[in-house]
Amino acid sequence: MLPPTLRPRFPGQLALALARDRLRLFQRMAAELGDVSRVTVAGQHVVLLNHPDLVRDVLVTHQRQFAKGRGLEQARRLLGNGLLTSEGDAHLRQRRLVQPAFHRERIATYAGIMTRYAERESARWRPGETLDAGAAMMRLTLAIAARTLFDADIEAEAAEVGTAIDTAMRAFGFALLPFSERLERLPFSPLRRFERARARLDAVIYRLIAERRRDVHDRGDLLSMLLLAREADGDGGGLTDEQLRDQVMTLLLAGHETTANLLTWSWHLLARHPEAERRLHQELDEVLGGRAPTMDDVPSLPYARRVLAEAMRLYPPAWIVGRRALEPYEVRGYTLPPGTIVLASQYLVHRDPRWHADPERFDPDRWLPEAAAARPRFAYFPFGAGTRVCIGEQFAWTEGVLVLATIARRWRLCSASDAPIGLRPSITLRPAAPVWMRLERRG
Repeated sequence: MLPPTLRPRFPGQLALALARDRLRLFQRMAAELGDVSRVTVAGQHVVLLNHPDLVRDVLVTHQRQFAKGRGLEQARRLLGNGLLTSEGDAHLRQRRLVQPAFHRERIATYAGIMTRYAERESARWRPGETLDAGAAMMRLTLAIAARTLFDADIEAEAAEVGTAIDTAMRAFGFALLPFSERLERLPFSPLRRFERARARLDAVIYRLIAERRRDVHDRGDLLSMLLLAREADGDGGGLTDEQLRDQVMTLLLAGHETTANLLTWSWHLLARHPEAERRLHQELDEVLGGRAPTMDDVPSLPYARRVLAEAMRLYPPAWIVGRRALEPYEVRGYTLPPGTIVLASQYLVHRDPRWHADPERFDPDRWLPEAAAARPRFAYFPFGAGTRVCIGEQFAWTEGVLVLATIARRWRLCSASDAPIGLRPSITLRPAAPVWMRLERRG
């Protein structure tokens, strides 16, 4: 027995929705069919779970009954067999290899770079000018990720890399379609643009690897650790260029794309909510007194962290997680057959009024400890959960707080337009258009 199904209103509707407007499709499924609903696309069962307990069961309690879903399978086209896309023992080996780079002690050494690069970015700004906040945050977090994780300066190539990433993200939605393999044969297929964008990114990454191979020593960054690593289950040799490429591509994109989106949405929300902005500035003035923030200041900036937490509730950078059932799976009296794609959307659960009162309202104080503790654990899961929980969660929190504090202590980013900001859900949840902000210097 399968859960209720949402039927298309005209042929091809669901395929089009999966490519262009997945959020609206999943919102409709949750609204019309409840906590367990499904669509069938080209014979493939796709089930959406919309309850914290069901999310917990799939991501944690029964996680061994699932493998990664179609989204991560298709992400391999860009990321290769890196940490995000690998499975089973290979995933565990890679996670153990990469984990030391994200220990608290190592993140503390990155904090100075995060603050310094944020100051350098904002030093280019001028009062009264209009800024695309999304482009600025992408440029900033890309530079931070390259320097902290790979001890590389790719600022000269930032525009090229940014364009290639944007092209890949735009085309990725088509790669999720059940018939995407057929699209590749078309002369003007969006997947052809995807391949060209990947080739541009590969050129940058393989050049970086080649440069570092000529001078292999421990610089204290992740790439040094990878270059010096020896495979425990192979011939004892080091990682190949292709293996290095997959890890660098995964962590470079994951290490900057999600944080850039988080910061962009945070500036947008603060500009639309002046009282929240005032309280953030008050906290920064009291704690920092005009100086730049350090790692030691992060625990003393709870309101800044609550701003970020609330921005991730409303606009989670990772907006949906997918798994594929490996065996029959029971959920709410339904039996899902092996191969069923099971989805859980952070965007939907985070905006569910059962768990978040007045869910469309931006309210950082809903993350005060007592308020947060009153909600189910999986009513909020921006970094996923289980063995595949985001390895860079603490890196992201630290970078988010330090960048927000560094910039907001000197600048106000004011909305340059009252027009609503649309959403572009791909691998991450991006704004659909530039987020134009007018710059005002504080003090």
